[in-house]
Amino acid sequence: MKVPSLVLAYLAAHAAGSWTSNLNYRSPSEHHPGLGISLHKVNKRNTPAKFSPSQLNFTHGVASGDPYADSVILWTRISPQYASVDDNSTVSGVVPLYNHGPNLTVSTAPVCVEYKVSETESFDSVQCKGRAYTSSDIDYTVKVEATNLQPFTRYYYQFNVCDSNNTSPVGKTKTAPTVDDHVSDIGLAVYSCSNYPFGFFNAYGNPARKDSVDYVVHLGDYIYEYAGDGDYGYGGSIGRIPKPERIIYTLNDYRERHATYRSDLDLQLSHASFPWIPVWDDHEVSDNTYRDGASELNNTEASFVQDGGVSVDQRKMNAVRAYFEWMPIRQVEMDDNLRIWRSFSIGSLFDLIILDTRQYDRSITDLYWNTDYIHEISNDAGRSMMGSRQENWFYNSLSSSAERGAAWRIIGSQTVFSKVNESAAYGNVNPLDYDAWDGYQANRNRTLQHLTENDIGNNIVISGDSHANWVSDLVWLDHANYSSSSGAGGLGVEFAGSAVSSPSPYGQNITIQNANNASNWLTTHNPELQWSEIYYRGYFELHLNYEEARAQFFGLPTIVTRNPYEISLANFTVKHGENKLARPVAGGMTETGSLKDGQISVSNVTNNTATGEWFVSHFDQEDI
Repeated sequence: MKVPSLVLAYLAAHAAGSWTSNLNYRSPSEHHPGLGISLHKVNKRNTPAKFSPSQLNFTHGVASGDPYADSVILWTRISPQYASVDDNSTVSGVVPLYNHGPNLTVSTAPVCVEYKVSETESFDSVQCKGRAYTSSDIDYTVKVEATNLQPFTRYYYQFNVCDSNNTSPVGKTKTAPTVDDHVSDIGLAVYSCSNYPFGFFNAYGNPARKDSVDYVVHLGDYIYEYAGDGDYGYGGSIGRIPKPERIIYTLNDYRERHATYRSDLDLQLSHASFPWIPVWDDHEVSDNTYRDGASELNNTEASFVQDGGVSVDQRKMNAVRAYFEWMPIRQVEMDDNLRIWRSFSIGSLFDLIILDTRQYDRSITDLYWNTDYIHEISNDAGRSMMGSRQENWFYNSLSSSAERGAAWRIIGSQTVFSKVNESAAYGNVNPLDYDAWDGYQANRNRTLQHLTENDIGNNIVISGDSHANWVSDLVWLDHANYSSSSGAGGLGVEFAGSAVSSPSPYGQNITIQNANNASNWLTTHNPELQWSEIYYRGYFELHLNYEEARAQFFGLPTIVTRNPYEISLANFTVKHGENKLARPVAGGMTETGSLKDGQISVSNVTNNTATGEWFVSHFDQEDI
């Protein structure tokens, strides 16, 4: 019997919709054939061999991200690539490892996946559902937008192989409030710098175990591009050697490195528990990246040969494509594959303005061999951390946020924004970190000038990258009558967090005493720096309401094993309208580090000098 043309048209449209609903086929650019996937070519493939549901595995859990008031991004990976299941993987679902071994099934057959979203974990009332295809073209990743959702609502979601009972773990997510909603007590967990061979990602799991936040913000260095030869970090001694075991350059290299990192159980737990708002730093591509190169990629013949014949631009595009495939993130502008800077309005409470101060259009940075040169030009007016297009967007976003009456402006920066003189602490002749905002002082001054001249207050900068904790009043030094003791003359505050696992900038095995001595020098010689702490790995939570913002810093006693332990290091308060840290800063006491005009207490911890780790005496082991 002849099938009616309308039926054929419907079936064709449905199939096309299933392909295009997977956003990763459109990324990193649908307008440039060399940077996208040709769907009509994928559809034309002769792929008679299909995978059965039993051959497919949800290899890296589920994730969600970039929440809007009516939609959220959902992510999973469904693949015939399969190694083994960790016996302890029931914490957050099965965790088969990425496998490029000789037993890998090679096929171009597409995989069909269905998804559903519900306000109940039993999925008795489904608010959103759909299906999407994936294939080896995009590393078997699935990224879809769940739409028609209610604002500021917790949802459960799950994937399954089409027409089968092969299901993914159940994930939880949450939409954003509408732009005018009056919402209070919103919590953010803020992370940066997770380096796989240096230790377990325990920091990711703790807010999930506490159910203490609404959203996760990751400020970059989600992966590292370095070799994983077993001599790097703890590496082989704790069974965490990243794949491939070499510096990564190719698209498959970056995919496999993401897959290794996503095998960490606490990272999977966090992704399955909260919607993420991530941004890259430099190591998602290469160390100290900028617009035209990186510390080891300088567009010279020598670096081209050394780096396996992969050019600066090609390596960056390999990294960007893998990042968009693996992260639950929207691509803001499909014709601008490097644009990751974007903003989120969380009701009338705050605007979250996410910057890219690394990849987009950054002027040349400190590449180690040119530090003296960068020192000389660090205040040049032509230098920019982000390029003119992003910089203008940034200032307009700050103004628009103030004009609409958002209570707070939260500015996500990869690198530390405030001036930090580190000369004696590091023994450097050149006193500043020229790879951070200190290397782009005119750009920082333009930002502070915009805030000052437009009377924009209640600003909170959140920063990563430095592997240390820094808490400062946000000050335009030499242009404001600033009082370090009272905080008068400030424009807001900066909270810069330590690393999830990357080592202290003063050395992986630094003692607590030496770390605190260095912190004492830093707080003494930097007027706006109120607290410095460089020993602990960890994270911080930022909780906001209309009266105040509270930052809670947590340190991890040990990361050489997977465990739920953490220490409350310090708590800070910012009162709305005061544009400074509330005095006495941190209530006059922190657990460790150096607090200006305050006290330090280390009564609940003991130092094990044999391992360089701190262990908390009063914690009880719990099921993780």
